[in-house]
Amino acid sequence: MIKNGSDIILECLLEQGVDTVFGYPGGSILNVYDSFYKYSDKVRHILTAHEQGAAHAADGYARATGKVGVCFATSGPGATNLVTGIATANMDSVPIIAVTCNVANSWLGKDTFQEVDIVGVTMPITKHNFLVKSAADIAPTFRKAFKIAASGRPGPVLIDITKDATAETAEYEKQIPEKIDNYKLESGVEDFDKVIDMINAAERPLVYAGGGIIASGASDELKKFCDIIDAPVTLSVMGLGSYPASGERFTGMIGMHGSKTTSLAVKNCDLLIAVGARFSDRVICNPDVFARNAKVIHIDVDKAEIDKNILTDAHIIGDAKAALSELNKRLSKKDHSEWRRRIAEWKAEYPVKYKSSEPFSPENILKEIKAAAGDDTYLVTDVGQHQMWAAQFFGIEKPRHFISSGGLGTMGFGIGAAIGTQIAEPGSTVINISGDGCFHMNLQELSTAAKYGLPIIDVVMNNNVLGMVRQWQKLFYGKRFSNTTLDKPTDYNKVSEGLGAKAYTVSNLDELHKAMEAALENREGPTVINCIIDSDHTVLPMVPGGESIEEPILEITPDGKEVR
Repeated sequence: MIKNGSDIILECLLEQGVDTVFGYPGGSILNVYDSFYKYSDKVRHILTAHEQGAAHAADGYARATGKVGVCFATSGPGATNLVTGIATANMDSVPIIAVTCNVANSWLGKDTFQEVDIVGVTMPITKHNFLVKSAADIAPTFRKAFKIAASGRPGPVLIDITKDATAETAEYEKQIPEKIDNYKLESGVEDFDKVIDMINAAERPLVYAGGGIIASGASDELKKFCDIIDAPVTLSVMGLGSYPASGERFTGMIGMHGSKTTSLAVKNCDLLIAVGARFSDRVICNPDVFARNAKVIHIDVDKAEIDKNILTDAHIIGDAKAALSELNKRLSKKDHSEWRRRIAEWKAEYPVKYKSSEPFSPENILKEIKAAAGDDTYLVTDVGQHQMWAAQFFGIEKPRHFISSGGLGTMGFGIGAAIGTQIAEPGSTVINISGDGCFHMNLQELSTAAKYGLPIIDVVMNNNVLGMVRQWQKLFYGKRFSNTTLDKPTDYNKVSEGLGAKAYTVSNLDELHKAMEAALENREGPTVINCIIDSDHTVLPMVPGGESIEEPILEITPDGKEVR
């Protein structure tokens, strides 16, 4: 049948099973929004307050569901406002489709009003991108884009379409999407044999798992694998939830703000098995001494990650679920009870606990929130101290229930991602843990949550400073607090209420308890809980930049001395 380009776009979304998109209209994309009007009973469009919010919402939707998230924006500033969200998704391997519309073909390259080469801008931060100049190319491009975004290592894809392509007509015939089978292995028998020999020879194995476990849906396989080889397991920030935090084998998070138990396990293991993780700098800290006494096995879907940051002794390239399933079939049960006993002793000696006599500490705040909300909560975070406290103290039990910007570290990510998560999981409790710095970056999206009646709970750890940057200034810059004290005159209750949210300001656990009760009962719209905390709270343990993961700072004494 003959359809115009904009209608073809909507038909392609329906082909792919898309029921919700996030976006913001403008001049060059007007034809598409006219089609949204016609298809409004089939595709739900969420109008955000800012294009960045749309990108983060698509990201949150994708992380919570495993489906491809979709966002739309117009040309020029609309398109560039998506860039931070696209880069965030790219660093964390999240499948989103970003659709932008550019000026007409005849005006490309002439500095036309609101013209930007968004394909050129986003080339380094997408898995792939396309410039579509004719209606006939729209359907094939969308089909390729969705396949690219969701296959192998997931990631964002941008489709930029000229305005005239959205207006002209072309033949359209509906197609059933090609089934994406990610359950694949590139490595052969020899690679598996080598890995199995190394596992059989190990006496002190340690499993380090990352976001690839969640992306491939391999949490059950990971648990079985750890049980078979009788190994402790540590997780990156992106991997939180892939193994339950309450699990006996869990040593805590790995990396700059990971547990001392994990640091000792990395130091003393004789075999480190990384699965679906990329050995980022925040994990390995000093690569020269990371896992210095161990052989290293790396299992990853992306062969470009192999030997990139850490040289390996063996590797398997392929989907984490497929690789672990095959290993689980071939491995025999191991017994490393002495190694596990040592791990248990370290966990008892070095618990991840906030050292403070103040009851209203970050740890107690997170535990109060967890007690009120439960294990099924989708915990979203912004970026900063509050993000690390959430990772350390909330205790994530399930995959896809911790949604945070890991690689790019995007302040302002949380509220948009919470919106996308709540729309994806409408009956669930969605809580965003934010800081006062992050809150100010994208607070306008509270109006989006209010407009659509989304009961997200935004908990602001308000310490009046840019906490993580200030912590570095305190420890490494002689307490020269340059531009990290905020002193904003913001009335959080009034601002939140003005944007349509319920609001509470609390300064003790009893007030927080009552505010959480009220927030959980409110299913009609967002709630903001403004927690007033001390400016000097720090995130510990901490490995200073470039130092060994083996000796994290565990405590800062009142006179400023480091305890390791």
